[in-house]
Amino acid sequence: MARYTGPKVKQCRREGMNLFFLGQNSSSGKVAALQKRDYPPGVHAQSRRKITEYGVRLREKQKLKRVFGVMDKQFMRYFKEADRLKGNTGENLLALLSRRMDNVVLAGGMATTLAQARQLVNHGHFRINGKRCTIPSCQVKPGDVISPRDKENTKKIVADSLETNKGGAVPSWLDSSADVMTVTVSGLPKREDFQFPIQEQLIIELCSK
Repeated sequence: MARYTGPKVKQCRREGMNLFFLGQNSSSGKVAALQKRDYPPGVHAQSRRKITEYGVRLREKQKLKRVFGVMDKQFMRYFKEADRLKGNTGENLLALLSRRMDNVVLAGGMATTLAQARQLVNHGHFRINGKRCTIPSCQVKPGDVISPRDKENTKKIVADSLETNKGGAVPSWLDSSADVMTVTVSGLPKREDFQFPIQEQLIIELCSK
């Protein structure tokens, strides 16, 4: 699956918000760069014309895509699935994206960035209910238990990440246990569990056309 490999700070500046470095303090280099240059990248960034209604909706979509590291084709598949499910389409969309395996590893504190979580899953460092998982987009469900494989190098990476993320907030639908290095899916994600200021209704309006 295609993925973006360019500079993350550039994406944050374009969207006008911190998309990737929520756990880092203001003295870190990347967060400091965002605070110093709080305007979009590009030579003519500070002289751009007023954004249109379409542009507002597009920016919300781009923010959400970048938060979860998915490309447009994959994102549209998530939208169609969310639209097919019962209930609010916007909340369904956020729930489907939140239940991705790489996001669960990150949200449970077993990785420090989404890129690291995705790479660890890709290389088979994690298991779901004891079975090896190598698909970052795999959808977890209530009752699933995510744990690292029984290898010393994997456990060291996970232990270091848990220590770095110590004290960080874990979504209410996940139960993270640092002692035994497991994350249990105790329920389904709700709208209030999503920490980024995204207006999902604008995304639905854009994708429904």
